[in-house]
Amino acid sequence: MYWFKKLFIVACPVIAALLVQSCKSDIRAGNDTGKFFDLKKYFSDESLRLTKADPLVSKTAAHNKVKQTKQLHITDWATELDLFSESDINKPAWKASYKVVNSDGILSYTAKDPGLKTQDIVIKKQGDKIKWILIVNHTKSTVLGKVLYETTEKLSYIPDSVYQIQKKQFVRTLGFNFYSVKGLFN
Repeated sequence: MYWFKKLFIVACPVIAALLVQSCKSDIRAGNDTGKFFDLKKYFSDESLRLTKADPLVSKTAAHNKVKQTKQLHITDWATELDLFSESDINKPAWKASYKVVNSDGILSYTAKDPGLKTQDIVIKKQGDKIKWILIVNHTKSTVLGKVLYETTEKLSYIPDSVYQIQKKQFVRTLGFNFYSVKGLFN
């Protein structure tokens, strides 16, 4: 039993040092982004800008055929634009996972792997200014060849004009549902 305690006392600092070193390399790898357009930063900046501007928005939410429209000031733009931010593809493991085309002010990313959630991002730029962004996300889960659920999201954003989220969802036990949120800036 004595040798176990001694081994434990010697091994703990070595294991701790290895863990710290591996964390440092992960942090460095995590910051090694920038190959793709940074959606997370863009929508974080937009959230801050829109919070300061506090625009009046005509927001329509729909579930299947039931719609509701309200005029309001969005109090939490970060949450409102969260699906856009979550579509960011700047992860070190995905560096070779997207085909990139940059032509005539249109920057597009297309997933090479159909298993990736974010399948397409298309960004129209005029100089350094973003004119619009379109994102297509898709997730699907199957068991024994049967679809358990499948979701397709189409996200559109035109600064100071409109943002729209369209979501089509199939859940085996619930069937099909369609959700949409559209915000028109007044």
